Amino acid sequence: MSSELTEEEMRRALFGDVEVSAPSTSVKALEPALEFVAEPHAKPFVKNKAANSFTPRLRVILRVGNDFEGHTQEMTYEADTLSTLLAEQEATKIARKKFRYVEVVSVKPI
Repeated sequence: MSSELTEEEMRRALFGDVEVSAPSTSVKALEPALEFVAEPHAKPFVKNKAANSFTPRLRVILRVGNDFEGHTQEMTYEADTLSTLLAEQEATKIARKKFRYVEVVSVKPI
């Protein structure tokens, strides 16, 4: 059996023996198209935070400088977390962008 089928044979296999009407050359009056009204997309559900005035924060005080055992200055960083380790890491990461030597002096809750 030949594996190559013509288009008509494929149509007959899929849809059965249906006679295809010849396209008419006369112009038919087009029905007015239905109006399509696009509805705006629904906004995604946003979970509201509880009305809580308390935000956990820690204040990290660092001693920073660019000279080894040279002139230093104090820098403060406020972290929005209760983890002292995470607050220290965030503060030293930001301080290292500008200063070479960073020393953590204290971490206190605000």
